[in-house]
Amino acid sequence: MILGAGPAGVGAAYRLRRQDRATVTVLEQNPVVGGNAGSFEVSGQRLDYGSHRLHPACDSEILGDIRRLLGDDLLDRPRHGRIHLRGKWIHFPLTPIDLLLRLDPRFSLGTARDAMRNLIGRSKTSEDTFAGVLLANLGPTICHDFYFPYAEKIWGHDPSELSAIQARRRVSAGSFGKLVRKVLASVPGFKPPGSGRFYYPRRGYGQISEAYAEAARDLGASFRLGHRVTGLTAPSDAGAPWVVQAGQDGQHQTIHADYLWSTIPIPALARAMHPPAPPAVQQAAAALRFRGMILIYLELPVHRFSEFDAHYFPSSATRMTRMSEPKNYALLEEPRGRTTLCAELPCEVSDEWWDMDDATLGDVIAADLDQVGIPLPARPLRVHVKRLRQAYPIYLSGYEGPFRALDEWVSTLPRALSYGRQGLFAHDNTHHALAMAYAAADCLQPTGFDQSKWDHHREIFATHVVED
Repeated sequence: MILGAGPAGVGAAYRLRRQDRATVTVLEQNPVVGGNAGSFEVSGQRLDYGSHRLHPACDSEILGDIRRLLGDDLLDRPRHGRIHLRGKWIHFPLTPIDLLLRLDPRFSLGTARDAMRNLIGRSKTSEDTFAGVLLANLGPTICHDFYFPYAEKIWGHDPSELSAIQARRRVSAGSFGKLVRKVLASVPGFKPPGSGRFYYPRRGYGQISEAYAEAARDLGASFRLGHRVTGLTAPSDAGAPWVVQAGQDGQHQTIHADYLWSTIPIPALARAMHPPAPPAVQQAAAALRFRGMILIYLELPVHRFSEFDAHYFPSSATRMTRMSEPKNYALLEEPRGRTTLCAELPCEVSDEWWDMDDATLGDVIAADLDQVGIPLPARPLRVHVKRLRQAYPIYLSGYEGPFRALDEWVSTLPRALSYGRQGLFAHDNTHHALAMAYAAADCLQPTGFDQSKWDHHREIFATHVVED
C-alpha cells in the first residue's frame, strides 16, 4: 500500500510493478494523480500547480524512463525567465552581458566589495542559521536585496530564525564561486551539458505523474483515487498485516497490506495512527511546520503576456514571489487569443489571504504587476485560485529534533516507510522524489526490505540541493 499519488508514489508503483517485486495499491485523496506536481484543465488550457520544470540533473535511468513514457511529448526547452531586482529586470539564468548592462550599479559595486571581503576572509560569521550561512558566503548586498526578502516571503520568518540547512539545501548558488559558475554556464566553452535548459511535457507538468500511473496500471498496479485515509493500524505481530481505513463519498472500507509506504506529510502519518502515536511523537508532529501557497491564475484575452516563462519578485514591495506563463513553458499556440498567468503567493493557512475571495486576490496580483511596471493588458476574463496547504517545509532553527523524533518513530513501525518530499520533510525537486521512489523499490527484496541499503540512500538524499 502506497499512500499518495504524487511523483514519489506513482514512481514507486511503476518501479515495483516493472520489476515484479510486489502487488501494489496506491491510495490518493485527490481524484487525479500528481499531487503538487500535477496539472488540471481550465478553459481549454492545461495548468500546473505553480512553476515546475524537469531538470537535466535528473538521474539518467529515470530520465530514460520518462522519455520512453512520454515520447515526443517531452520537450527540451531553453530557460527564459527574469528577476525584478532594484527596479531592474535581470535575465534568469544569469548571463554576463545582462549583468553588465542591466544590473543596478550600486548593487554591482556592493557585490564586488562583498566578494573581495569574502576573498580575504573578512565576511565570516559563526552564526549557524540561514542568514549566517549566506552572509558568510555571499555578503550583505546579495543577501539583503535578494535572498533575505525572498526567503521571508516564501517561509514567513526572518532569515535569522531559519536553520542553516535551509540555506545549504535550498540555495544552489550559495557562494561566490558557485554564483560565478552559474553565470559562466551561459558562456560557450564554459557551458555544461543541459545548462540553461529544462524538460517539460507538452500537456503540462502533471503529464509525468500521469504517464507513470498509466504505466503502473498497465503492469497491474491498482489506484484508488478520491480515497482519504481515516485510520492506520500497525501490525500487532510479525505475521499480521497493516490495516488501512479509507473513505470515499461517505463510504468506508478496510484494506490490508504487508507493507505501508507513505509519501504523505510525515506529521499526517503520525496523526492517522490508531491507536494514537505516543505523546512525544504527536508533539513532534505538531512542531513541524509547512508553508501554504495560494496560486492565483489570471486568464487574459491576449495571445501571450510576455516572452518569458517565469518572473521572480524578491522584493517585499510585492506580495507574490513568482509568476509564470504556462503557455510559454511548452511554447503552445493554443488556445488562440488567450493566455493564463499563474502568480504564487506563499502564506499561512491562518492568514487573511487564505480566505480572501478570488476576485480580490486577482486585484492584489494586478496591483503587484502595476508596481513593477508590467501592468495587465486587459482585465482578466476569469480568476481561478488553488490553495496548497503544504507547499514548502519550513526549517526553523531546531526543527531537526522534532523531525528526528518522527523519523525514528517511523523506523519502529513494522514494514513501514516514509519517503518523498513530504514524507522526509525535504526541499526537493521532482527528480529527487523519483530517485527516492526508485531507491525504495530497489530495496524491497524477496527476503524483505534491505534497511542498510536504504540507510545508504538516505545519506545521499541528505545531499540533495534544490535546482533553481
